[in-house]
Amino acid sequence: MRAPLSLTLCLLSLLATAQEVENPVWATNWPDPTIWQAENGMYYCLATNPRRMLHSTDLFHWAIDERSPIDTASWTAIQGISRHFWAPDVASVGGQRMLYLTLYNSAEDSNIGVFRQESDGRFHFLRLLTRSRDTGIDDTIDPEVVTDPQTGRVWLFFGSVGGIHRVELTPDGTQLKEGATYVHVAGKTVRENPSRSHVFEGSYLHRHGRYWYLFVSSGHYGDHTYSLRVGRSKTLTGIFRDRDGKPMTEGCATPVITSDQGDYFYGPGHCGEIFTAEDGREYIFYHCHNAGTRQPSSRPMMMQQILWDRKGWPYVEGGKPARIAHQPLSY
Repeated sequence: MRAPLSLTLCLLSLLATAQEVENPVWATNWPDPTIWQAENGMYYCLATNPRRMLHSTDLFHWAIDERSPIDTASWTAIQGISRHFWAPDVASVGGQRMLYLTLYNSAEDSNIGVFRQESDGRFHFLRLLTRSRDTGIDDTIDPEVVTDPQTGRVWLFFGSVGGIHRVELTPDGTQLKEGATYVHVAGKTVRENPSRSHVFEGSYLHRHGRYWYLFVSSGHYGDHTYSLRVGRSKTLTGIFRDRDGKPMTEGCATPVITSDQGDYFYGPGHCGEIFTAEDGREYIFYHCHNAGTRQPSSRPMMMQQILWDRKGWPYVEGGKPARIAHQPLSY
């Protein structure tokens, strides 16, 4: 639904006179974003409950795309499996664009499904990749699929209150590799750490320099304790460690973006992607709560420049969600 014309004009007027605008970036509720660039150069974005998607030509200005990202038959199929659809991840695997999606009923009954983008541009459901009922890993959620360019091996990272795990997929990314085993790579379980300060979720892998960086979120997603953190390893199958050399398997990770109680933007987390924009700068996407909204549960998508220090660790200026002078999406 589009905003009234008067509201849109008011927003534009404010933008013309203000040096900065609040950074509830484009959608009032767009949590767990995943972004990809298509062959035509256009950027697309999906979020939790992916019945709609956004598109952009430059990463800064977004609009609702009229197409449904998932076909009707696939929606019918996955609704027979679960009630909630979280944290999509779109990845290019084996020359095909794939969608990995959390299909969630409970921590003990959570699944990750795989979809393939077909010639109609929509994602079609193929099968379940992994199920918590089979593995015993609570919260089989938040998929992140990455292909190692050196080995060609394809890996699925996932998890939350049962720990973040890694498992190998087939080269086409459509199923588990025969004989693949689950490896714990980061975070404590919620039983070990009820406060969730060392429980991680929302995995995102990014290659920079000599290292793979594993971005995660810790704390409770609904309040200011939630924060974006990182560790790194020289290989995808190595031990990820924080800045002090402590392993992420012990719940250690280096803060990237945090918040305090009372901050206007709070609870930053679930890194979507890192892209280099036309201005040559790198930007990180994530979601955050906005204290100014009338909907406390809403989590707008955020965008912020990310920098790297001399030792190769990522950071943002001020260490907190920023205000940037770009137009919010109105719809």
